[in-house]
This record gives sequence, structure tokens and C-alpha cells, in this order.
Amino acid sequence: MPSLLTAFVGGMIEINGHLYLILTGALLLITATLLLFGRRDAEEPTKPLDVLSLGIAGAGAGFLSGLTGVGGGVFLTPVIIAFGWMSPKRAAAFAPPFILGNSVFGLAGVIVSGQAISSDAPLLAMGALTGAIVGTHIGRRYLSDVGTRRVLAVVLVLAGVRLILR
Repeated sequence: MPSLLTAFVGGMIEINGHLYLILTGALLLITATLLLFGRRDAEEPTKPLDVLSLGIAGAGAGFLSGLTGVGGGVFLTPVIIAFGWMSPKRAAAFAPPFILGNSVFGLAGVIVSGQAISSDAPLLAMGALTGAIVGTHIGRRYLSDVGTRRVLAVVLVLAGVRLILR
């Protein structure tokens, strides 16, 4: 998994202050755009997985994950959907192990580089896990593929704009 190594490297790079907020917010807005304007037809068969392309996309998402402290699935999932490699629901199911691995390796990079870890980290991790469980339940039970894309895009836009305007 190239994403684990690149998440570690990204975690070693420290970006402070306003630049971090703008970079992370812009990346979230870009991923929302991919969701909104990527492949439209949820019924369209997915394209065959190109292992090299998926590896490059995973490595990029892993690096951004470590760099920004965001799990990585928020970067990889829209790419997978936009390129038609998986349906939104299948991509959402693929994301949790990717997010966990990148989070662990990104955090390891932060620790190795001597950066400070927020005292709120355990609380934030519990909130993220709770949100993932609730979101997965709602997505699987109540949302179509198109609904999943739209909800994820709205969440990404709100988070991206909030970060940029901070």
C-alpha cells in the first residue's frame, strides 16, 4: 500500500496556521467538485480497476491525509467515484480500512517528527468513529448512490468553506 508510506511522509511535514486551513479547505472543495461533476449515472457499470492508477491515487490521498490530518478517504473516495472504478456505496465501504491505515501512519509521522499532538485527539477520534458508524448506517439503509454522493459533497463543501473562512 503506497498510501501508508506517503501518509507517514505527509505526517512529518508541519503546516501551521492560516496556510493549513486554506490548503485543507481547498482540497475538500476540490473533492466535492469531483463528486458533483464526476461520473453521473449510478447505474453505469464501473470501469475495470487499473491497479497502477489506483496505487497513484492512493499514494496521493495518503500523502494529503498525513499532511492535513484528514483520514484520506475523503480524498480517495471521490476520485474512485469520479473515475468510475466503484459505485459510491462500494467506494464508501472501501474507505474505512484506508482511512484507519493512513491515520495510523500519518500520526506516526507526526510523532517521529516531534510535532505536538492535540490533547483533544482521543475525543476527536471517538467523534470520528461515532460519525463513521452513524453515517454508514444512514448511507446503507436510507440513501441511494446518488444520495450518497450528494450528501458527501455537501458535507465537504461545508467543511471546506468553514476552514477557508476561519
